[in-house]
Amino acid sequence: MALGTGWRCSGLIAVALGLSACNTLPRSGPDDKAIRENATLYFAAPKSEKPLLDYMLIDLTPDAISYFEQKPRQTLAAGFGASRRGPPSLPLGIGDIVEVSIFESAQGGLFVPADAGSRPGNFVTLPRQTIDTDGTLSVPYAGRVRASGRTPTAVQAEIEQRLADRAIEPQVVINLIESRSSQVSVLGDVNAPAKFEVTPGGDRILDVISRAGGISASGAETYISLQRNNTSATVLFDTLLERPSENIYVYPGDTIFANRERRTYLAFGASGLNGRIDFEESNLTLAEAVGKAGGLLDAAADPGQIFLYRLVDPEILARMGAPVTAKAGKGFPVIFRANLRDPSTYFLAQRFAMEDKDILYVSNADSVELLKVLNIISSTTQTVSGSTADVVLTRDATRAIRD
Repeated sequence: MALGTGWRCSGLIAVALGLSACNTLPRSGPDDKAIRENATLYFAAPKSEKPLLDYMLIDLTPDAISYFEQKPRQTLAAGFGASRRGPPSLPLGIGDIVEVSIFESAQGGLFVPADAGSRPGNFVTLPRQTIDTDGTLSVPYAGRVRASGRTPTAVQAEIEQRLADRAIEPQVVINLIESRSSQVSVLGDVNAPAKFEVTPGGDRILDVISRAGGISASGAETYISLQRNNTSATVLFDTLLERPSENIYVYPGDTIFANRERRTYLAFGASGLNGRIDFEESNLTLAEAVGKAGGLLDAAADPGQIFLYRLVDPEILARMGAPVTAKAGKGFPVIFRANLRDPSTYFLAQRFAMEDKDILYVSNADSVELLKVLNIISSTTQTVSGSTADVVLTRDATRAIRD
């Protein structure tokens, strides 16, 4: 290239760069310089060659991936120890509505008069009553009888004993009309949240969720929390289906909460699809996440530079021998790098599990960045230098790519 031609090219490039900052050119809004200069206060990042946040880079290798296998699933059976227990016994409790019937062996007794006539049986049924807040119910001539926390059989026996000297061979039957003390609550992402009575035969977690109309979201994204007294444990809904031992019996007073946690990851760079992508109903691996993001753009991506950003538990990194500590209680920043130019890395990517809120970044190939610069130079010099300059630029670009 002649000196005059080179000077003209450099001058035109300078003019083009100057015009790009001119306020007269089309723009969708203020540029970064105007925003900085007009800011009342500006909290600037410190000028340093180092990144703003320390992070760790881990290449995807068989040794590294062994520390990041699938996380162990949470368990209800271990949390409550109830997997080996049968259904709960259901004693009477405060608020229960009961009906008391008293039988006598002959007419003329305390409750069945002699002139009962065609009465169908020698018994009387007392009006329904609610077990009081003090846990008792009232029976004529027997007084206040403690019922809360006792089985109907035990309460029947005590009433019979109290009436033995007054009634003729009394027999007592207690019928539970409505159990308000043996209820469980089902809340959250179910179709019909409500309180349900625990049946005498026993109900498991899936039973009461079914009575609540089932969950309203994907089982792979819905977590089931069981609260009992001062203890709480959470398990994925799909785990209840896959592991019957986790489907434990519910007990009176339990609260079951279904909560959908939408799992997503972000995809950026030279992939076919950028943006927030849902896991949907499956657990994704890195290979599946790349495919779900549209794969790698053949004309732009560098298969050797696939990056995954994640906050990792410092304990895991410490086991790998890294001297790291937690960052603000949220884990340590880690970037995983996968070299998909190596055919064997695809097998590792198929084992590496994605986590909620991961960031997938596919880097551009070096040649793409070079071509961007050449396109700018070429568009500036095309009308001045002519074909001679284009030939020289093409020759230099070819050498750069080859080197």
